[in-house]
Amino acid sequence: MMAGHPPPNPSSTAMAVTLNDKLVVAISSRALFDFEEENTVFERSDPDTYLRLQRERLDTPAAPGVAFSLVQKLLAFNAEAPQRVEVVLLSRNDPVSGMRVFRSAKAHGLDSIQRGVFTQGRDPFGYLRPLGAQLFLSANADDVTQALQLGYPAAHVFTDSMRASGTHPQEVRIAFDGDAVLFSDEAERVYQSQGLEAFQKHELEKAAQPLPEGPFKPLLAALHRLQQMQVPGMRIRTALVTARSAPAHERALNTLMDWKIDVDEAMFLGGLAKGAFLREFEPDFFFDDQTGHVRNAASHVPSGHVRSGIAHEKALKHP
Repeated sequence: MMAGHPPPNPSSTAMAVTLNDKLVVAISSRALFDFEEENTVFERSDPDTYLRLQRERLDTPAAPGVAFSLVQKLLAFNAEAPQRVEVVLLSRNDPVSGMRVFRSAKAHGLDSIQRGVFTQGRDPFGYLRPLGAQLFLSANADDVTQALQLGYPAAHVFTDSMRASGTHPQEVRIAFDGDAVLFSDEAERVYQSQGLEAFQKHELEKAAQPLPEGPFKPLLAALHRLQQMQVPGMRIRTALVTARSAPAHERALNTLMDWKIDVDEAMFLGGLAKGAFLREFEPDFFFDDQTGHVRNAASHVPSGHVRSGIAHEKALKHP
């Protein structure tokens, strides 16, 4: 070491940046923006044609996609310091197409989206771990399945879903199915294997016993913490929208009370189609584990399929 130059002081180095204190949402390009025309070109031609199209459209902002309203409202929680929400682009797109995604975000006022990972076709879901994501939204069903298997709340976005209404600009409205989404699929397995009567009996007997956690419990807990911060001008409104009916409703509510988490609305529909009820609630997003429920909901509200649980497993075996 040269004379006159003291050794570096480790304590003087800058603190590492971390996302640990934030609600982290990872989202694919097609979930956030409408890239369906470009995706059709990608699927029907070669990668060079797709890349050339994206380069030609670099300065043309993409239209908002299915999850745009959800992201826009969540980022509104950052209007005042400290920053509470982080949205990260996580996409199979190439880096040049990623440039267009960032430019589209800026054009639509989402300047605070500043982080992104673009893998050019490689599996992206492994990056959920270093991000510590509490939600992953993607138009790629296989990526969602892998993310759920890794333990991250994830949903396959139906890109043809109805867009959010825009009626409640100061509320993030999110609707969740219960079994196999917020809760485990324990009770759903009884229903699938033994029928409704056995399911009702099982749930009545276990009414006081909380259900195990489902894949989306971490997201519900993170939203609950965000709401507790009482950010001026923004709030979160949640709804449980389930095919359960009395007396099976008690175990669902007892579970939420055990978690010390409140939902604003609960709909116990006893098998009624969920779409019309969701249209009245007007969520920015709805999560369900059964394709039929998601398809019905998607004609009314932004919707995503949670690709896990016994109902999904049976659907794969008997499409």
